[in-house]
Amino acid sequence: MSKIKLHVFPPSPNARMVLIAAAEAGVDAEICGVDLFTQQQKSASFLALNPNGLMPALEEGDFVLWESTAILQYLASHQRERTLWPEDAKAQADVSRWLCWRLAHWGPTCGIFTFQRMVKQLMGMGEPDAAAVAAGEETIAKLGRILDDQLRGKSFITGDRITLADIAIGAWLTYRDQAAIPVDSFSEIMRWRESLEARDAWMRYAPET
Repeated sequence: MSKIKLHVFPPSPNARMVLIAAAEAGVDAEICGVDLFTQQQKSASFLALNPNGLMPALEEGDFVLWESTAILQYLASHQRERTLWPEDAKAQADVSRWLCWRLAHWGPTCGIFTFQRMVKQLMGMGEPDAAAVAAGEETIAKLGRILDDQLRGKSFITGDRITLADIAIGAWLTYRDQAAIPVDSFSEIMRWRESLEARDAWMRYAPET
């Protein structure tokens, strides 16, 4: 059986989520770096894996998979207990609901702050766009209330065990401090995030400071 390779740029939240998912699922994956700063994702060799020119990508022998959510689900299917991506149809749909929410709402909104306050500085792209940041603050105030209410009375988003929903949504708070993502007023989110970052898999793939 071929070993799973994960082609990632580890500092990215999308990369971190698949690395954490592999670790939480007990998958011993080979990590293959993709340097976004040198546009390695646009190279012919990488485009052969993902024609979109985006990481992460998964490679297992002749099998190639791109799109981070699909990769999360595939990695979780290797977990013996199947708690990250439950086999029960209703439980799986509940996790899927939050994965979709991350794609449509949470990830893009958190991404405003990481791009404006971190990426632009690293890439010499000028100062943060005040209007974009203001719009992000308005949106995350609404999304934060939704997530905070969902977490109340629960250890994790869908219950008492970590799932892909926690990994996908939690990874986008990787740079809460550096990007000043305004979630500090949401006590349940802060409690939940702290518990995630204390887990072995999350500490293993914490970004360098």
